[in-house]
Amino acid sequence: MEYIDYVQWPAMLATVISAWFIGSQRAYRRMVAFWGFILSNALWVIWGLHADAYALIILECLLLGMNARGFKKNFEGHRQS
Repeated sequence: MEYIDYVQWPAMLATVISAWFIGSQRAYRRMVAFWGFILSNALWVIWGLHADAYALIILECLLLGMNARGFKKNFEGHRQS
């Protein structure tokens, strides 16, 4: 197994931890979740390039856009409070 194959494990861990934090009532924890999701998106794209998993790469790019949107909405809501 090549070392790049191990990238999928921290990507999976970042995704699961972020999913846990996204449900928090606290805006700070949700911000941590969005950063975690962005990290996991990047890791999945890196692994997807290695594995020639183009559907996964497209999915992660789309999810990155959604995460950026959620990050912005959470940030704006946090500033107004």
